[in-house]
Amino acid sequence: MSDHLTFHTRFSPDEFDAQYNLRAGRPDYEVTVIPGWSRDSAHARATSDCSLDIRYGEGEKQKLDVFRCADTAAPTLVYFHGGYWQRGDKSIYSFIAPPFVEAGFNVVVIGYDLCPSVTITRISEEAREAMSFVWRNAGALGINPDRFCVMGHSAGGHITQMMMATDWPAFDDDLPSDLIKSGIPVSPLSYLEPVRLTEALNAGIRMDPAEAQAESPMTKHPPGTNAPQLVVVGGAETDEFHRQARMYVEKYETADRKMGLYFVPDVDHFDELNVLVDPASPFFKHTCDMLQGKGPKS
Repeated sequence: MSDHLTFHTRFSPDEFDAQYNLRAGRPDYEVTVIPGWSRDSAHARATSDCSLDIRYGEGEKQKLDVFRCADTAAPTLVYFHGGYWQRGDKSIYSFIAPPFVEAGFNVVVIGYDLCPSVTITRISEEAREAMSFVWRNAGALGINPDRFCVMGHSAGGHITQMMMATDWPAFDDDLPSDLIKSGIPVSPLSYLEPVRLTEALNAGIRMDPAEAQAESPMTKHPPGTNAPQLVVVGGAETDEFHRQARMYVEKYETADRKMGLYFVPDVDHFDELNVLVDPASPFFKHTCDMLQGKGPKS
């Protein structure tokens, strides 16, 4: 096993918690961060051309929201939220859409069922169901099926990596192998064993060693495409999140598969999303470049 995948053994349980249980380091999370995102998201839904709660599967949360610009041929940003697979809702993240819609892109925000009602394995499957749904129903949704860029934050970054690893024709033979044209994993969990060993988090996830191995992009799910990726991490995030980002790029970048690694200056795991939606920020501009097929920042 590589040094990257054994590095986590240096941590004690308390150190694991400090590295991964990020809400504990933001006492304002429930009183400022989430209420602010929820307020901005409600405004986004009230003022956008959008279709809400479109069901793509049978699970309670298997619904998606579409935010449209004026151009049905434009690229589409498909967004998966975070929350360590056990918290959150797509409705909190509508605020992601308006700056990209204003810049000429369509946006789809995906919901999915949460642990412990379902497993991480099932969440990955639901994400594949969502992607196949938006591809098959793109015309009815008012988006272009040939210009998907997938982005996700934290657990959503893991989901993004899993989508980049999917053999789409094997998932369903009517799907194209290049269903996704680019990916942006933001603060991704590329290797799940350290999360399993963080007791406060895994109490809600209930991941066992076999699932941690089977659902890790670093061990079982290399990219199934040479589509470019931009891996993003907050400059002020913990060492483990920097390691999680770096090891994915170092392992899977090739001459044919371009991967960028971008550090959002001076922000933590949560505030990087506030930078993302600032049209003046380099992070926003790098995301637009990926949507337009210009490749990742190197």
